[in-house]
Amino acid sequence: MQQLEFSLDGEYVELNQLLKLVGVCDSGGAGKMLVASGAVSVDGKVELRKTCKIRARQVVTLGDLRISVNAG
Repeated sequence: MQQLEFSLDGEYVELNQLLKLVGVCDSGGAGKMLVASGAVSVDGKVELRKTCKIRARQVVTLGDLRISVNAG
């Protein structure tokens, strides 16, 4: 499984933007489509809210990719 770490600048990052910022997709719109497809999980549960607020200590998974979110 591929591991990535993301450091927050603020209180949270929207899920679709997180996917764009770590390089999973090219745009926030592509991130929204990935989330809508049911392929993205947050803390082990499928997340369908495209702009779900992701905060420090949460883990986002997509296939064999795991993104750990840390406080900046």
